[in-house]
Amino acid sequence: MNIWIVDDDRGVRFVLATALRDAGYRVAEFEHAAAALAALARDGAPELLFTDVRMPGDDGLALLDKLKTRAPQLPVIVMSAYTDIASTAGAFRGGAHEFLSKPFDLDDAVALAARTLAGRDGDEDPAAAPATAANDPEPLLVGASPPMRELFRAIGRLAQAPLSVLITGETGTGKELVARALHRESPRAAQPFVALNTAAIPSELLESELFGHEAGAFTGAHKRQPGRFEQADRGTLFLDEIGDMPLPLQTRLLRVLAENEFFRVGGRELIRVDVRVVAATHQDLDALVVAGRFRADLLHRLDVVRLRLPPLRERLADVAPLAERFLAIAARKFDAPAKRLAPAAIERLRAHDWPGNVRELENLCWRLAALAPGDNIRRDDIDAALGHPRESAAASVGWDAQLTTWARAQLDAGAADIHARARDRLDQVLLQAALEHTGGRRAAAAARLGVGRNTLTRKLKPGTS
Repeated sequence: MNIWIVDDDRGVRFVLATALRDAGYRVAEFEHAAAALAALARDGAPELLFTDVRMPGDDGLALLDKLKTRAPQLPVIVMSAYTDIASTAGAFRGGAHEFLSKPFDLDDAVALAARTLAGRDGDEDPAAAPATAANDPEPLLVGASPPMRELFRAIGRLAQAPLSVLITGETGTGKELVARALHRESPRAAQPFVALNTAAIPSELLESELFGHEAGAFTGAHKRQPGRFEQADRGTLFLDEIGDMPLPLQTRLLRVLAENEFFRVGGRELIRVDVRVVAATHQDLDALVVAGRFRADLLHRLDVVRLRLPPLRERLADVAPLAERFLAIAARKFDAPAKRLAPAAIERLRAHDWPGNVRELENLCWRLAALAPGDNIRRDDIDAALGHPRESAAASVGWDAQLTTWARAQLDAGAADIHARARDRLDQVLLQAALEHTGGRRAAAAARLGVGRNTLTRKLKPGTS
């Protein structure tokens, strides 16, 4: 099997090519897209191609576009250190087979090559790529932690598929931001994005909000009013807190998802729509189904693909970049220089448990931007903004005491698997801290922790310990 690597970074080309050759593949290396295209015209296509995104001359996405014209069956793996949604979605929109985040584990890259080549015979010719969506001027889905990289890759891939998506996650994790990103990077981007929080609308009004009503349908209905489904026609409808929807409305929603048609409240005209539904919840819908509070068939319709947003405490490496972004936005709003976080302040932020997740951090940063006395935010400023006395910051490092409190609460609640859950959480905290300390270098992180690299890689995968 012949594999090509296109990357202007000689070091990346060398280590990846060496790993692939050690695995038994023939490898050709190219410093820029023009050289690869010349070889394609001269020698024909390889079986697989790796390309970086940012390179002099044609970048990786431009190369991908040309390859899909000249060698449409060639699987392309796009590599980049920039794992934002625009990069991942642009790669998948252009027909990339997979997106590989830098820095990557060489074993993972070789395994990805093997899987790609093994499944190549079953690949179909990718569909024509839609027009590129406009970039979000304030993309607040910020993060370079492994959970967020996985999320960005999933969004980039799912944006192109006309599938219903269920977004799960705790309150404040940014579920609507994910829904907007799915819409913004999709072929529906030029059409409406309509959001409705089903928990915020009284149950007696929710049906009218969703499906609209005719004049005279009920007291106060003086004129015809289109509902959110009509407003979102050809676009995306985001239904937040779907778990709070009353059962009778769940039945109506199920019919719309199945038939793409409905009647307005008090109406006789059948309305047909083309809407992609993205739903979100912080609740356990499977448990609600068991309890008889949510329809199983509706869950199956909504849960074609499920995206889980990690709570902020599971991606503490993203706290500082998020805080800096929020402080910068606040500074523009206040027309003032952005305040900076002192190293001790950053450590204090990372020590917080963030029960309110990203929303809590955002609110904290607005308070700091308005109330912190100096241009540099100190640890004491964080304590004051959080409403904690200074001594609580010192106590926060006493993790053994907090663990004792947590264990007693779990025992009192009759929780199961307490030891396994605590051990898994400890592993994740240690591993994420080590990866952050080493800049994502797994081998170095494993060495600092005193474990093997394979052990670290295994523990980072969901569902392992």
